[in-house]
Amino acid sequence: MPIEDRDDAHLITHALAKDTLSRLRDVETEQVAFRKGLVKLGRICGYEVIDGAMDTEYVTIQTPLEETTGERVKGLDNVVIINVLRAATPFVEGLLKAFPRAKQGVISAGRNEEAGMNEDGEFPITIDYVKLPEITEKDTVIVADPMLATGSTMCTVLEHVLEEAPAYENLFVLSAVSAPDGLLRVGEQFPQADLLTVAIDDYLNDEGFIVPGLGDAGDRAFRTK
Repeated sequence: MPIEDRDDAHLITHALAKDTLSRLRDVETEQVAFRKGLVKLGRICGYEVIDGAMDTEYVTIQTPLEETTGERVKGLDNVVIINVLRAATPFVEGLLKAFPRAKQGVISAGRNEEAGMNEDGEFPITIDYVKLPEITEKDTVIVADPMLATGSTMCTVLEHVLEEAPAYENLFVLSAVSAPDGLLRVGEQFPQADLLTVAIDDYLNDEGFIVPGLGDAGDRAFRTK
């Protein structure tokens, strides 16, 4: 199974995930290709969640020739995907290809870049909009954001999610690229969450950006800079 356990996270090591992320990192990858790449990566990650965390059950199937036994994935109707606007939108589009019947929630969250990081390496976070579906004890919840940098945004988002979801089957935080600082912060504050990422990068720079990273995923996907 191409998911490896690391100290602070589970690393998705599927060859196509690594290939797609490498293309996303490339500064020469323009807007349309970048956005499509995020969609593709979301789909791959969704399949890895299914393979690594969801059970199957045996079912009886009548083929055109005779009755046989097959396997189906359990719980595909009990998935909630939380889109951390805006950068996660194409990433979530890919996840929905793996979980087409998932319930969806959105949280518009952004860090105050002008305020900068405090001495603890955190940013103040602004939440502009929250709309979540009902989350039950049978649901697998996936909170998706391509970049997990300082962890400030994700911790704030998880606070809102858990206020609405006192019970759930599984809770995943899914990112494309993560910084060690962010993984540590989210893991310490929310030990009940499984952290999934395609890459754990080297460090955060003085502005709180992941290095080597892939730049600002939202700006590159939506051509806002």
